[in-house]
Amino acid sequence: QVQLEESGGGLVQPGGSLRLSCVASVRTSTIYEMGWYRQPPGKQRELVATITSGGSTNYADSVKGRFTISADNVKNTVNLQMNSLKPEDTAVYRCNVKTRTATFPPLRGDSWGEGTQVTVSS
Repeated sequence: QVQLEESGGGLVQPGGSLRLSCVASVRTSTIYEMGWYRQPPGKQRELVATITSGGSTNYADSVKGRFTISADNVKNTVNLQMNSLKPEDTAVYRCNVKTRTATFPPLRGDSWGEGTQVTVSS
């Protein structure tokens, strides 16, 4: 029902920047939250940043002040600007979209992108 297309990963040196983008194709539901999660090598998936349809944001402590999440509710796009990247930011980054229908009660959906690799290394 929801298709996600991610882009923007790659290899960058420490201190560099990358910008991730995710476009959601939604048919019958409304998006109420979009975000990015990551899974470092050998570790569990963790939250990076989320943004609600109202514009409220939430960041992991480890990325506060370095990463900025933004969204375009008309284009159903969420972006993650990553600055001052560190080797510990190396991970597979996955886009997440939460949706609900206009029915009562609403049907909720939770969709994930396939992931994009971010590698921070000199």
